[in-house]
Amino acid sequence: MSSRSLNKALLIGNLTRDPELRYTPKGNAVCSFSIATNSSWKDSEGNSQEIAEFHNIVAWNKLAEICSQLLKTGMKVYIEGEIRNRKWEKEGVNYNKTEIRADNMVILSPLAKSESDIPSLDEDKDLNKNKKTKVDKNEDVIDEIDSIDDLPF
Repeated sequence: MSSRSLNKALLIGNLTRDPELRYTPKGNAVCSFSIATNSSWKDSEGNSQEIAEFHNIVAWNKLAEICSQLLKTGMKVYIEGEIRNRKWEKEGVNYNKTEIRADNMVILSPLAKSESDIPSLDEDKDLNKNKKTKVDKNEDVIDEIDSIDDLPF
């Protein structure tokens, strides 16, 4: 008997509310939002039926920050993650909540029409600045090499 198991959720749906970003006491980013999925069918009398399911999504760390900056109510997204059940007690009352812990998120809605509509990620700006610095350093190295005979390998 194998001890392998699989806990994988793949969802495509629309955000029902704007993401909420919080930070844990240790400084980890946590973003929560919900998406709605729907399915339709014809009943035994031939009438179209539709049902909506609502899913609580939780993203952590960098994905949490990205979700909070890019996602808005109504957007269509693909979410990939694990199903998690949380249980806690507060003031003598037991609570249960089923969530999807997101590992991956892809925006499926059309992109913003102008650059001003796209939120900026400060870290991405820093990364681009560092890349430019690295390119500048490489250009200096290339300027110092006059011929193929001067290459260090």
